[in-house]
Amino acid sequence: MNKKQKKNLVRIIIASVLMIAFLFVPVSGIYRLLLFLIPYLVVGYDILIKAAKGVKNLQPFDECFLMAVATLGALAVAIIEDGDYIEAIAVMLFYQIGEWFQSYAVGKSRRNISELMDIRPDHANVETENGIEETDPDEVETGSIIVVKPGERVPIDGIVIEGQSSLNTSALTGESRPRNVSEGDEVISGCININGLLRLRTIREFEDSTVSRILELVENASSQKSKSENFISKFARVYTPAVVFSALALGVIPPLVSMLLNMDAQWGTWIYRALTFLVISCPCALVISIPLSFFAGIGGASREGVLVKGSNYLEALSKTRTVVFDKTGTLTKGVFEVTAVHPEEVNEKNLLHLAAHVERYSTHPIAASLRAAYPEEADECSIEDIQEIAGQGVRAKVNWEDVFVGNLKLMKAAGANVQECSHKHTGTVIHIAKVGEYLGHIEISDVVKPTSAQAIKTLHSSGIRNTIMLTGDSSAVADAVSEALGIDEVYSELLPEDKVRKVEELIESKASGEAVAFVGDGINDAPVLTRADIGIAMGAMGSDAAIEAADIVLMDDDPLKISKAIRISRKCLRIVNENIWFSIGVKLICLILGALGIANMWLAIFADVGVMVIAVLNAIRALFVKKL
Repeated sequence: MNKKQKKNLVRIIIASVLMIAFLFVPVSGIYRLLLFLIPYLVVGYDILIKAAKGVKNLQPFDECFLMAVATLGALAVAIIEDGDYIEAIAVMLFYQIGEWFQSYAVGKSRRNISELMDIRPDHANVETENGIEETDPDEVETGSIIVVKPGERVPIDGIVIEGQSSLNTSALTGESRPRNVSEGDEVISGCININGLLRLRTIREFEDSTVSRILELVENASSQKSKSENFISKFARVYTPAVVFSALALGVIPPLVSMLLNMDAQWGTWIYRALTFLVISCPCALVISIPLSFFAGIGGASREGVLVKGSNYLEALSKTRTVVFDKTGTLTKGVFEVTAVHPEEVNEKNLLHLAAHVERYSTHPIAASLRAAYPEEADECSIEDIQEIAGQGVRAKVNWEDVFVGNLKLMKAAGANVQECSHKHTGTVIHIAKVGEYLGHIEISDVVKPTSAQAIKTLHSSGIRNTIMLTGDSSAVADAVSEALGIDEVYSELLPEDKVRKVEELIESKASGEAVAFVGDGINDAPVLTRADIGIAMGAMGSDAAIEAADIVLMDDDPLKISKAIRISRKCLRIVNENIWFSIGVKLICLILGALGIANMWLAIFADVGVMVIAVLNAIRALFVKKL
């Protein structure tokens, strides 16, 4: 508990003790009123102050105003009818108990997320000419050498240049198993170094590193409100003044009508009913529990390594019935290897050398595999005018001659006559041409992620009707991958704009109230991630553009987390709907009973505080995620 919660708990206890003790004090009249005003003011002075400020600022219609009017009115009725003041104090007391419980529950949820996301490093150990200096991570430049000692957090994304260790990545990915790293491996910030000393060369500035992106996503998540939250906000703005005027009418109109009919007005009875009506009508349960449900749902997803940028995306994810995948880096590792070389006019070594040379500056995984297949590639020949052609390949001038490295579309554009190959291709085929002359092709195979097949199977069992793969790869490769994974539909040899067009077709043909999700990782996936109802990006190896464009980020690039995210979203929406129907249903019944005089102030307390406590307890369930 924080200091405010402890202070309020002490007030509640003191007021409760005083209220019970004063019941046995033998005084009456004004002295009894003054006596019971002590516990009333002890527990409720802040509510009265907030209500007064609301009236002063011309914004009176909130729960504090309702509580102030109801309890002060109950005191007035007790004075007029020489009744007991216990009901007025009990209403304020139980309201404060409900408020304290709600504050504690929200605080606990926030602490869970804060502890989970407490990954910002305090400092970075930077190697300088004078030795190792502790520096603020914001001041460390790209390319600096930093040292991460055992037990410390990795402050900035980097490449291991010396040492080996195990990293605890649970705060980022939800994965409890340590990740082993050694020289040459990329390490993301926010992980905890468990045992070995690591020297890293930073590859990003702190503001662009993984830990900064995560913190920014979590901080901005609450600004994106769901339809349910927006509905409750609008509902409360109309509902609160409506019930205030309804209570006023209930307390005034029946007595006036009775007076006109020469009957007993019974002002005390009707005012008491109006005050009971006010207490019952307080919309605390809805206003508090709905945002808390989404907050808990986002927190529960974060604990599993799934970052949701807002409750509106969590709500939309629950309606997903079609999931569309990119292939490379999403369902596959994006780790390519050269598996075959088929030269036409040159030998294998020269063909590999030329392809690796043209792809020297490309960041694409295929380019990396070509460079890895010819590691002795150097700057022995000139290269200029490098042009990456989206969905086709790379064109460059090598020793002042045009060289093309890419797919069949690029070969056609280059005017090269591609020879038919008798070999069966199960990987990606990279063709090479020089000044219109076809030189041969290289086969590169990707590695399917170990959880991809299980991810597709789990999605189908979770109610996803259709899984689709879109790829720029050849139909032979795409068909082989989709068959191995059990994907329903596959579309191959697509340009980025073709992927957008296909997703737009799926969105147009979907049923009302359903959503289409797209999962990708690369720069070329950013337009599709933006266009889909829900964009899901791979956060560990995915590009910055994809992470920025996506609505949901998977921190460990595991496609199996998609079905978990969908289950979390559906559980969260189920809890939201339960709270809405339960809160409104109980209040409507109690409002009718209160207006008819059947419900007293004690039932009103349950309708307000009791319903709120039950709704908050139900909302907290969204924090807890079952293992798949």
